Parts: sequence; structure tokens; C-alpha cells
Amino acid sequence: MEWIERLNAAIEYIEEHITEEPSFEQIAKTACCSVYHFQRMFAYMADTPLSEYIRRRRMSLAAADLQSGEKVIDVALKYGYASPTAFNRAFQSIHGIAPSLARESGITLKAFPAISFKITIKGVEEMDYRIEKKEEFRIVGISMPMHRELEKNFEAVPQMWGKAAMDGTLSRLAALMEGPPMGMLGVSNSCDPAGPWKYFIAVASSKEIDSTLEEFLVPAATWAVFCGNGTNTSIQELEKRILTEWLPSSGYEYGNAPDVEVYLNADPQNAKYEVWLPVIKKQT
Repeated sequence: MEWIERLNAAIEYIEEHITEEPSFEQIAKTACCSVYHFQRMFAYMADTPLSEYIRRRRMSLAAADLQSGEKVIDVALKYGYASPTAFNRAFQSIHGIAPSLARESGITLKAFPAISFKITIKGVEEMDYRIEKKEEFRIVGISMPMHRELEKNFEAVPQMWGKAAMDGTLSRLAALMEGPPMGMLGVSNSCDPAGPWKYFIAVASSKEIDSTLEEFLVPAATWAVFCGNGTNTSIQELEKRILTEWLPSSGYEYGNAPDVEVYLNADPQNAKYEVWLPVIKKQT
């Protein structure tokens, strides 16, 4: 219940500041959560990314303002658009028409009411997991910067995996693998709120590496580990169930450590994988 209240508090904050440039940091702070973890939880529970939700709400309210007689230039400035062109583009992407046409009789516009979260009963399918405490461990591999708006990484990460498979990087990393978690790792590091976010394709290893690879120390943490199989895209469905079904009622909260995906075989159509979620016991 506490997490649902936090989410609804964040929605209230968004509504109160809807005409301002959205601050993901402040929105997440309202929910007592990191920016990265809040965006993941929000996207899974609302079925839309946070930035897209805010954009839809702003353009929904902009349409109402235009229909009430406000000028296009005034509405554009109200919602933070420095030029009518940028506002026109954003408005058309939602409503399919130019904002200058919004007041015409018979025009169809889209309304996106503010959402609210509430508890629903789920969990018909069982979820097997284990809690594992692990000391700091070293990973070696390649990385790329992660964008602060998580959905902007959705294309870049699969492209990174594809390139790593084609240029032999995955084979090189497999030869360095030693120690748990055994498998090819996808590691999303967003532990430092002020520092850069990085995504790693890596393996756990203590072996020496050359200058084409880099290392990262995953901090000691407690992990909730979930197993799954299917395609490499079905791991996203497992992660959604973990965050929306298991975590809110588990007695745990997100811990301050990277998210880790462990790919246990190389077949993307018959994948076996684990999701390692950093957790801490919820304070009572």
C-alpha cells in the first residue's frame, strides 16, 4: 500500500507542475525512489513511459485550453515550447491535427486523464525466486552510456547486443567468464544519482583484460533472483511481473545496486535467463 501511495503522490506532483519542464529527479524524490527505479516501476505499472505520459497529459490539457479560446502562441508558451513549430509538432503527434484547428466544430481530439494507482489482485501464476546475499564482484566487458529517459535506451541496447555478437565480443567475453553469476550479463548501472548511467555487456571475471574492455565492481548486495525461459524479449515480461506483482507485497524495496540480467544460453529463441533484482528489507 505504501508504494501505491508514493506513486499517487508522484502523479499529484506531476499535475501540480504540468506546465513546467518535468524534473524526473524531483518526481522520483516525491516517490522516495531513485530516478532509474521510479521510471522502471512507472512504465510497467502504467504501461507507458514516464516521459510519454507527461507529454500526453500536457497535450491533452493544451487541447482543452485551445478549445476554451486561448491563442496557440499563449498555449505553446504555457507548456514550455519556445516556438510554435515545436508545439505544433508535439500537438500533432498526439491529436493528429494542427493546434490551430482544435477549435473547429466536429474536430476529434484525444483526452488523457490523469492516472491513479490502486491495488489489484494478481499473481495467478506462481513465481519462483531465491534471496541471495553476494559480496562485491568484478565484471569485465563493454559499456555504453544510458539516457536518463529510459525508453530512449530501448533501441540502443538491442543494437549493442547485435553488434557484440557480430564482431566477436560475446565470444571473447565467454572465454573470460569465471565465477557466479555464470552467464552473459546485461548490467544496468544507475547507482550514483549524480554520476553517469552505463549499460554493460559483461561477464563475472577476475582475469586480466586488454584496453578494449573495461571493468566494473558490482557492490555487495542482497538480490532477489528469478529464473525464466522463452525468448530474449520475454525477460521483459518477467521483469514486469517482478516489479508489479512480487515487489509491492514482498516486504522488500529496491536496493542501491545495478539491475542484472543473466543469460544462461546463447539461443535467443529458446533463452534461459535469470533476473537479479537488488533489494533491501522494507523498514517498518
